Amino acid sequence: MTETVENRLKRMKMRSSRRGIKEMDLILGAFAVEGLAKLNDADLDLYDAMLEENDHDLYQWVTGQAPAPDQFSGLIAMISPTK
Repeated sequence: MTETVENRLKRMKMRSSRRGIKEMDLILGAFAVEGLAKLNDADLDLYDAMLEENDHDLYQWVTGQAPAPDQFSGLIAMISPTK
C-alpha cells in the first residue's frame, strides 16, 4: 500500500522530533514543522534517507563541525541553525 503525502509528512515530523539526542530533536523537529511542507518529492526522499543517519553525525553536519556528505549538503544547508 502506498503512503499518502499527509501520512508521510506526519511520520517524518515524528521521526524528526524523536531522535536519539535532544539537540537533534530540537533542530530537526523545528525544521520539520516549518520546512517539510515546502520540500518537493525528491527532497522529501532525501530527507527520509537522511533520517536514517546517525544523530551524532547529523549534529556535526548541521552545526558545521564536519562537512555533510555531498548528497545531503543542500538539505543540511536548509536545516542548519548556523546559517
